[in-house]
Amino acid sequence: MFLPYGRQSIDESDIEAVAQVLRGDWLTTGPAVEKFERELGSVAGQSNPAVTVTSGTAALHVAYAAAGIGPGDEVVTTPLTFLATATCAAIQGATVVFADVSDDTGNLDPAAAAAAVTDRTRVISGVDYAGHPIDAPALRRVADDAGALLLEDAAHSIGGSLDGTPVGSLADITTFSFFPTKNLTTAEGGAVVSSDTELLQRARTFKGIGMVRDPERLRSTDEGAWWYEMPELGLNYRLPDVLCALGSNQLTRLGRFKARRAEITARYSAGLADLDGVRLPAQRPGADPVWHFYPLRVLDGRRREVFDALRAAEIGVQVNYIPVHWQPWFADRGYRRGMCPVAEEYYEQEISLPMFPDLRDSDVDRVIEQVRTALGG
Repeated sequence: MFLPYGRQSIDESDIEAVAQVLRGDWLTTGPAVEKFERELGSVAGQSNPAVTVTSGTAALHVAYAAAGIGPGDEVVTTPLTFLATATCAAIQGATVVFADVSDDTGNLDPAAAAAAVTDRTRVISGVDYAGHPIDAPALRRVADDAGALLLEDAAHSIGGSLDGTPVGSLADITTFSFFPTKNLTTAEGGAVVSSDTELLQRARTFKGIGMVRDPERLRSTDEGAWWYEMPELGLNYRLPDVLCALGSNQLTRLGRFKARRAEITARYSAGLADLDGVRLPAQRPGADPVWHFYPLRVLDGRRREVFDALRAAEIGVQVNYIPVHWQPWFADRGYRRGMCPVAEEYYEQEISLPMFPDLRDSDVDRVIEQVRTALGG
């Protein structure tokens, strides 16, 4: 039987939560949205409610727009991430500056980020690779010294923490993703959180097509109750009540999902610890990850061999990620291989083993056995 790399965990209570919305009056812009946004803010350690959006990519776009970046600005980020961390900054007209990663976690290296800063740097974007929180204190110092915002792309890590501080309260602005393989799902969806009320207001306006109705923000106040204005451009990134209801119900099981992912990670590590030719994922002191996937590193140039063997054994492994600066769009603009050697070596070794809460111990053992067989161990 084919074992997928990741999959959603849906139960009857999720189905009923969605059905209740379908039986009601609000399919979008209603009470389920407000409820989910309050709950997300709380999980992130914020008094402000979150701004929900249609995807993790939309969350990044909204965050960069709220930060006011545009042509002439620079965003420093990691190449070891999904495309959107970089491309959403480029869509806003900013120049993306890739900085290398730390060898142990695959997260943005603060020293490399500091070396990449110029007087045009407006945002430093770290990514919680595989669910391990960024080195927020060190990156915060880099951002503060540069007069820049610190953005945390926490697509992999809702529910995690660093030194007791929840993911969502470590940076100036944080983005989440609720894709089916993520730590909780709304089918498609994402969110933005921040302690900066003004930043969040700009995010909420941008995701709502740039429209405002608040009398204090209108230029013309003598029109009727129908009046609205668009002081700035925006897009429709509204997440509907149907999906927010699913998200709220999933949040009730986030702790259980996190615990099971930790159990799976520990089982993989125990089963592979004595195997030559691999590196297991690191966990730094103070970090409490929510393991989104298990990044096994296969050494000695054998990654492709092991990947193909596992796929042939009906195990749906994946690779995360092809370095973003290798993509043709960036190559056409002068970005070159070799710019971030640590990230590139990490990519050349990495295989993501199956990881989702409904994975059985016997499934994990099957993966371990196949990895060991492929490496002759």
